[in-house]
Amino acid sequence: MMNRKRTEVKDVAEYTPMMQQYLKTKEEYKDCILFYRLGDFYEMFFDDAIVVSKELELTLTGKSCGAEERAPMCGVPYHAVEGYLNKLVANGHKVAICEQVEDPKLAKGLVKREVIRIVTPGTNTDMQALDESKNNYIMCIVYLADKYGISLADISTGDYFVTEVDTERKLIDEINKFAPSEIICNESFYMSGVDLSDMKNRLGIAVYSLEAWYFSDETAENTLKEHFKVQSLEGLGLSDYACGTIAAGALLRYLYETQKNDLGNLSAIHPYSTGKYMIIDSSTRRNLELVETLREKQKRGSLLWVLDKTKTAMGARTLRAYVEQPLIDKTEIELRQEAIGELNDHVITREELREYLNPIYDLERLITRVTYRTANPRDLIAFKNSISMLPPIKSLLDEFDGALLKNIQNDIDAMEELCSLVDRSIMEEPPISVREGGLIKEGYNEDVDKYRNAKTEGKTWLAELEAKEREKTGIKNLKIKYNKVFGYYLEVTNSYKDLVPDYFTRKQTLANAERYITPELKELEDMILGAEDKLVSLEYDLFCEVRNKIAEEVVRIQRTAKAIANLDVFVSLAVVADQNNYCRPKMTNSGVIDIKGGRHPVVEKMITNDMFIDNDTYLDNGNNRIAIITGPNMAGKSTYMRQAALIVLMAQIGSFVPATSAKIGIVDRIFTRVGASDDLASGQSTFMVEMNEVANILRNATSNSLLVLDEIGRGTSTFDGLSIAWAVVEHISNPRLLGAKTLFATHYHELTELEGKLNNVHNYCIAVKEKGDDIVFLRKIVQGGADKSYGIQVAKLAGVPDSVIERAKEIVEELSANDITSVTKNITPATAGTKKKKERLDEVDLTQMSLFDTVKDDDILEELKTIDVGNLTPIEALNKLYELQNKIKNRW
Repeated sequence: MMNRKRTEVKDVAEYTPMMQQYLKTKEEYKDCILFYRLGDFYEMFFDDAIVVSKELELTLTGKSCGAEERAPMCGVPYHAVEGYLNKLVANGHKVAICEQVEDPKLAKGLVKREVIRIVTPGTNTDMQALDESKNNYIMCIVYLADKYGISLADISTGDYFVTEVDTERKLIDEINKFAPSEIICNESFYMSGVDLSDMKNRLGIAVYSLEAWYFSDETAENTLKEHFKVQSLEGLGLSDYACGTIAAGALLRYLYETQKNDLGNLSAIHPYSTGKYMIIDSSTRRNLELVETLREKQKRGSLLWVLDKTKTAMGARTLRAYVEQPLIDKTEIELRQEAIGELNDHVITREELREYLNPIYDLERLITRVTYRTANPRDLIAFKNSISMLPPIKSLLDEFDGALLKNIQNDIDAMEELCSLVDRSIMEEPPISVREGGLIKEGYNEDVDKYRNAKTEGKTWLAELEAKEREKTGIKNLKIKYNKVFGYYLEVTNSYKDLVPDYFTRKQTLANAERYITPELKELEDMILGAEDKLVSLEYDLFCEVRNKIAEEVVRIQRTAKAIANLDVFVSLAVVADQNNYCRPKMTNSGVIDIKGGRHPVVEKMITNDMFIDNDTYLDNGNNRIAIITGPNMAGKSTYMRQAALIVLMAQIGSFVPATSAKIGIVDRIFTRVGASDDLASGQSTFMVEMNEVANILRNATSNSLLVLDEIGRGTSTFDGLSIAWAVVEHISNPRLLGAKTLFATHYHELTELEGKLNNVHNYCIAVKEKGDDIVFLRKIVQGGADKSYGIQVAKLAGVPDSVIERAKEIVEELSANDITSVTKNITPATAGTKKKKERLDEVDLTQMSLFDTVKDDDILEELKTIDVGNLTPIEALNKLYELQNKIKNRW
């Protein structure tokens, strides 16, 4: 919210009655911008007007309000309110909609107004404002006794979840997984140490705290029991989620107060354990580019972009949830694989299913609009067109025997009676507005047909009645006339007064004629004069009746929508597997990852020449736990490692994978540490960010995790970086400390020495073909370690000027004699113990460390000769080198 000078509001009694009504309402909704309905506009006054005029770039005017100074005012037209509303909500504001709740024509005095809805970032249901491919979650977090209760809801779809976590790290993982647009919390959460500014500024989440009474045990439990009409929370599966129950109840109470309806679309609550899914932290989500690219934040170039061939918005959201939450249960994964395999065994049927899925609208969000009474006639036509696809889909699923596809078939309710209801009642091309008429089909309701005919055939009916009465009475000059005072009447001249029958009732006497009314003419008058108003009103009532009948079936519709969404996902994954030649991975709990001919799913799609080079990967919990991968930049190390991680993740989604064959030992979590990035806003350098990520990995990974580590230690000096990288590998390789499967790419080719020192470490490198001073990347992973980095050749490929390239060659020759490999060859792993130091160092002559022969000091040389570096630990070697370096600097 922007800072602003508050407009002074004086004693309410000084203001006009209308402004008093406004101020009374505003007092009840202090934390909201109040959209106050005045005629055809929503007006804002005082501070709200100042804020809105700036954010929406509206003209700020003033209104006489009874006080000396005019009240600041701005407004937006009611028929275009959604666009303005969405912009304010997207900027983190809450907006209260204060509507006229009685007809101004019938009001005695001031028109009655009430707040009918509060729109917040997490409760916006406008389909134009929401991304159809992702959920719009609101999250409630309760911090109690070192435990976090979490509840989430997407009121646009009816999804409602609850869980608990016991650490800040797990909480952050859940926030990153669901990416809520709004978080509500108790005051204690502000004291928990979680970085709220990061949520607000970097993640763009609106965060609000609620009063303590929302979070009382009694309030939460009673709210849930009343909503779901149960006697006990055990029936909802909440008995093991005491803290989560409080979060769920507080969230539901908040939604009642903002939406001001019965929240009928929240028909079920789903408790879940975070241990059911693979844990993917925020860094890994970004580095693997699961749902958006790292830099452009676009879907194109992400894993989701490759996998998403869904036909419905519901399917797109469900697939995104699959990618965000891979499974760790072997049976569930294999059920998904079975469904995909069956669909690819019936290609013609699969393509027919896609044809029928294509016209289906977003049933989840449509039924929410229906239950909230905001659905318009076109929404009902979209609903009818969607459910008309269900019978053929249900019939096609007869061909399949797999458990998941059978469950989907059983969950799909064809709902023929609802389809028939809408088909019989609602016009095929109705107006958007429900108050304009033209909604109800001919033949659905007799009165509608009669009123509609009255509008067009009234003159004909009057002429027919006039002719009938002439013939019946014998009054040859009888006429039906009309005026605004008396309406329709039968006029008879005095010469025919004796022929007037008894059922004519005198209405007016003139000098030369009499005017009469009959019951039949009165009925016609009522029908003709009030036909349009009555027709519009009746059509609205009938439309609401149809809409309410659909709303009563919310549970059936939501269950069917979920089934269609899952079917859409499996069909999409089947199509992707078929088109891209993916294989079905064999899932095991053995801990072995054996990928033959693996390919990066995204990179191979981005390459236009079909020249992606596949590679094998083999890791296990024994002697092949860690792969040290060396080779030059741009050769493909990062692509290779990411591809292995993505193949494992895809397999645990249940998807087929880009490989010739694959055996995947299920992992509980994937961690990545890739590339360099600053977080200058929070005062963290590249190296600090890198070390934070490394610390998180080493503290939270398990022996069943997969680690992808790229360039550990690059953000600091060579000796520091090498020492850290070496120590990290030792730590990971030790089963007593961690023992995780790891792909470890590095420019420190000195780390290849670990292959002989640690029995579970093996060296791999990217094959490179040298042509004189040039190189060609073969993109193939082979056993063995690289002995040089080819940095100068890569610089040449990048277009660095020749003069710089030549000078770099000269410098590297001078440095080559000081290759620290000679030091690392004698480093003993910490796990094997440390030998005694020797008295002399013969292997390394560090006098050549000077590039220009400017430093030659006998004292320093003598000290170097007395050091035996052969058995120094990495930290001892590091300290000694720093000491010598400082001496050289001081004497130079």
